[in-house]
Amino acid sequence: MKNDNLKGQHRINEQIRAKEVRIVGDEMEAKVYPIAQALKLAEEHDADLVEISPNAQPPVCRIIDYSKFLYQLKKRQKEQKAKQVKVNVKEIRFGPQTDDHDYNFKLKHAKGFLEDGDKVKAYVFFKGRSILFKEQGEVLLLRFANDLEDCAKVDQMPILEGKRMTIQLSPKKPGSPKKAASSKTAETVADEPAEDEE
Repeated sequence: MKNDNLKGQHRINEQIRAKEVRIVGDEMEAKVYPIAQALKLAEEHDADLVEISPNAQPPVCRIIDYSKFLYQLKKRQKEQKAKQVKVNVKEIRFGPQTDDHDYNFKLKHAKGFLEDGDKVKAYVFFKGRSILFKEQGEVLLLRFANDLEDCAKVDQMPILEGKRMTIQLSPKKPGSPKKAASSKTAETVADEPAEDEE
């Protein structure tokens, strides 16, 4: 099915409307040929003339087996897709009057998500008249962001959307907190000999 989608994207052989084309390829020197000569060359190589850059002047073509060309294209797309990093957003829900035990439990989960490279969207859900405690909800979310500051950065400060107040956090780049810790230990080591001299 995916191959069929790729098939219509390129003109091949007699479908190419240009009077002349530039042929590029591994064994071929990039050169401009009249279309009739280019088609004859493709026939001699027992392959297809495939238009790979139709907007160029003249259009750029390759002499290659069309099914092999589609296979290479599909393979390249697959590799590019594999290189793309997927970022998941994990949601953590609080009530406006969440107790400390529940808060710490959710904080621990959030740290785990952030260490795995996921973003965290924490929200306070106001049910019924609890919307009166929206300041309390904001304080809770700011405390949450503050407790996670060594492993996360705030993407979006708390905002109220309907009955939800949300804050979004994303993981900090790995290595930055460790550098700070190692420089601190270096400072303390440098200070210690000075004390011994006295």
